[in-house]
Amino acid sequence: MTPDTLAQAIGATWPTAARHRAGPWIIREGRGGGKRVSAATADAEWQDTDIPVAEQAMEALGQPPLFLIRNGDDPLDQALQSRGYRVVDPVVAYAAPVALLADPPAPPMAAFPHWPPLALCETLWAEGGVGPVRVAVMHRVTGPKCAILSRVKDRPTGTAFAAVHDGVAMLHALVVMPAARRQGSAHNILRAAGFWAQQNGAAVLAAAVTQANTPARALYASLGMQAVGQYHYRQR
Repeated sequence: MTPDTLAQAIGATWPTAARHRAGPWIIREGRGGGKRVSAATADAEWQDTDIPVAEQAMEALGQPPLFLIRNGDDPLDQALQSRGYRVVDPVVAYAAPVALLADPPAPPMAAFPHWPPLALCETLWAEGGVGPVRVAVMHRVTGPKCAILSRVKDRPTGTAFAAVHDGVAMLHALVVMPAARRQGSAHNILRAAGFWAQQNGAAVLAAAVTQANTPARALYASLGMQAVGQYHYRQR
């Protein structure tokens, strides 16, 4: 998976509310949907004097200045550092063929995809810090998508969102209740996501996670998912 393929899949399956042009920058209007949908990126050659243009455009939207630093953005990374921007939320992306995750499938009713999301999913997301504005991001996706609800002993224990773009399924908003962890919920969600993705034309399932989220990274590695890319943000 190339960095461009990964970026396009993330952008299509967790879409911003609006995109604006400001000089050489793409300004994303996130409306509370998180860093992924609120960060500015360079879309043309820029100079150091162009950085205030992006800052002013983000502030005009009521968003704190935030830049996404991708592979090849080293000059921007250094320029922002010199302006007092700090690195926040370094991210690692993992991916695996859907066939690897779909076999064996999750046990029946242990995790099942559906859309629109059940109220149970929205309750679990809210308890896990994924509030209504992030659920609104899910509803903006135009391609194949699903919520996945996991259960242990007939009790809801976790949920996630998955969507497909150009043969890549992305998993977002994975939440498992603290009392239900280490009982297979996340594992079953990944299995169900792989099976659903396979049925919806995807060849690869991917997920992006912060470097600090050691349990999630261990989960993805245990299922054979490999690190395929990384990025971070710079925030003033």
